[in-house]
Amino acid sequence: MKDHIIHPIPPFYDKDSEILILGSFPSVKSREQMFFYGHPQNRFWKVIASVFDADRPDTIPQKKTFLTEHHIALWDVIGSCDIEGSSDSSIENVKVNDISMILKCAGIRGIFVNGKTAEKYYKKYIESKTGIPAICLPSTSPANAAWSPEKLTKYWREAILSTIDK
Repeated sequence: MKDHIIHPIPPFYDKDSEILILGSFPSVKSREQMFFYGHPQNRFWKVIASVFDADRPDTIPQKKTFLTEHHIALWDVIGSCDIEGSSDSSIENVKVNDISMILKCAGIRGIFVNGKTAEKYYKKYIESKTGIPAICLPSTSPANAAWSPEKLTKYWREAILSTIDK
């Protein structure tokens, strides 16, 4: 059964953020923890730490420090939706988040979406408002088993570092 859920986690960013990574919608575990990529099987923290040759942050304070040090802003495309558990494929009745507050505050040099669901809703609802195309990165979700952590890291590293090295 689907529940209508309003995104409970505020965006994480500051004026020094240069990279904006948008997921689709937080998992049940992330909503419980009130921070992004909280499911232990999600490979986001392992991959993003490897991109910057850093140790993987484990606690929420460590994750926030990591993001700040690497000028990364995090949020999700979807602000509310009907969803069954954490299943992106079940998402309906989408309302998107307004990312303009991040773009006005920070010097974002690149917007990345974590997976095809985030890309779909970004392109449908947000890209025309911002005029900024997002780069789609392969999802770090454990459901994306076709991509090993090593393959994810290589792809993410090339995409992110080529954007911030411009």
